[in-house]
Amino acid sequence: MKKTILILSAALLLNSCVVSTAAKVVKGAVDLSYKAVKGTVNGISWAVSKAKGKIDEDRVDGTWKVVGVYKGSFEDFSNDQNPEASFTSDCTEGFDQIIFKAKKSKFKPVHCSSEKEDWVKYSMEFGKNPLTKEKENYIEYNSNNYISVIDVNSKTMVLEGNLMPKLAFSGAKLYLLEKVK
Repeated sequence: MKKTILILSAALLLNSCVVSTAAKVVKGAVDLSYKAVKGTVNGISWAVSKAKGKIDEDRVDGTWKVVGVYKGSFEDFSNDQNPEASFTSDCTEGFDQIIFKAKKSKFKPVHCSSEKEDWVKYSMEFGKNPLTKEKENYIEYNSNNYISVIDVNSKTMVLEGNLMPKLAFSGAKLYLLEKVK
């Protein structure tokens, strides 16, 4: 009798643990699918989710070309049912690009593949962004200008902020960049 009660108690306990764990997995998958927005722009994936921790500054190093612009914030982007936006460059030759030199903490702002822009000193931080008031990775330059670094991988980078003043007036805030070199 004692063995039967013990076995039934153990089975009930294990069953509740499995159900509880399964519920957590489903909830986690729902949260992940909400935060990771997918789409494609010019053949480049907009699989965007915010980085969960500090991004190594060396990952932003290199030349990045702008391949997509979203008119709105990352929050707007994550709630949009059809977030893909087309981007047409104003450049007559080449493409809009930004160059980061992580070792020197300098970057050249977005421009049309020319060398006429000046280098700008920056610092990349992980913490409470003074502009958005959220804990995130961000770049501060020219004292009080901020660009949020949403995520960076070996092929793409997503930035939020006033990266291209010529598009800011139209509401463009989220930029997809592809690594050139």
